[in-house]
Amino acid sequence: MPEPVLDDISHRGRGQQEAATGTVVPPYDPSCYLCPGNKRAAGEVNPDYVNTFVFVNDYSAVKEEQANYEPPDRDGSLSSLFLRAESITGKCYVVTFASSHNLTLADLPPRDIIPIINTWTDLYTAHLSPSSPLAKTASATALPPSSHNTGATHPRTQYRYMQIFENKGAAMGCSNPHPHGQIWTTSSLPEEPAIELEQLKSYHRERGGCHMLKDYAQLESDQQERTIFENAAFIAICPWWATWPFETMIVSRQHRRALTDFSAEEVSLLAEIMAEVTTRYDNLFETQFPYSMGVHQAPLEGSEEEIECSHFHIHFYPPLLRSATVRKFLVGYEMMAEPQRDITPEQAAERLRGCGGALYRKSTAGRQ
Repeated sequence: MPEPVLDDISHRGRGQQEAATGTVVPPYDPSCYLCPGNKRAAGEVNPDYVNTFVFVNDYSAVKEEQANYEPPDRDGSLSSLFLRAESITGKCYVVTFASSHNLTLADLPPRDIIPIINTWTDLYTAHLSPSSPLAKTASATALPPSSHNTGATHPRTQYRYMQIFENKGAAMGCSNPHPHGQIWTTSSLPEEPAIELEQLKSYHRERGGCHMLKDYAQLESDQQERTIFENAAFIAICPWWATWPFETMIVSRQHRRALTDFSAEEVSLLAEIMAEVTTRYDNLFETQFPYSMGVHQAPLEGSEEEIECSHFHIHFYPPLLRSATVRKFLVGYEMMAEPQRDITPEQAAERLRGCGGALYRKSTAGRQ
């Protein structure tokens, strides 16, 4: 059982009150650049896809062609010391999750999430370095061509990292409700995965080859205080160090470095637990629960130690605090000093455990 004192340490701020949205989203929107058969910004027409569709982002944040940056000062001046920058190249993709404009991951049964995971795996495999230990065991990718990967091609150069993510809801800056995520491949290792990887490597060295997240998943499974849902291959938890009120992690119970390590059964179980987490989110406040979700796994290119110490996991960072209209902001002390917890991860996990079952809006529709 959690220590009683931990139930009283949370910072009970009110959060920001926002108006609830009652917008009804249609299954097809003729103005949506992600719906099947519609024209996108660059003039290309989407195919009549069913599950996933991949294309290079029409407004890519990083591009394959990027001029090298040459710093004007290299003479040891203060400018060369403080004002540092480097060019980053890469490729940005958009991945639709379904053809219907009005669905989310929470609406999809696990069988319809499997094609999303398989598409992620195809793209990851297509970008893997031939020298990576993962390339020796990865299945041959369907790229190119593939019906669910239209618009995706092999990269022109080898990139260092692939970040798979989804921003759901206007609160997280998502301007289009059509179910979709993004994939950015970059020539450098981004800061957050790099910090995690350093800790995973240190733990592996200091603990005689043990893997941090495998051990942590076992600890949480044993204690059951912060566990939301688990199956034979994955565990969903509100982590001990959670900053956001209902922050969640999905962690592989066994040491799996990347998507390419999963068997077909593990892919099915990953789809199941993703459906469980997103359904419970929506059921919590009976709303389209916003979040930013991201996959962390082994770099596309790296040392044997980096690849071996990597451990597949997914982060969910949701902003909602007390209801569908109250969200948390990191401000004041939390921005200048350190984050404060509005509720403990044990409290958050308990509430999410109680939100399983059918998606609330399907139950509501059945009663009407």
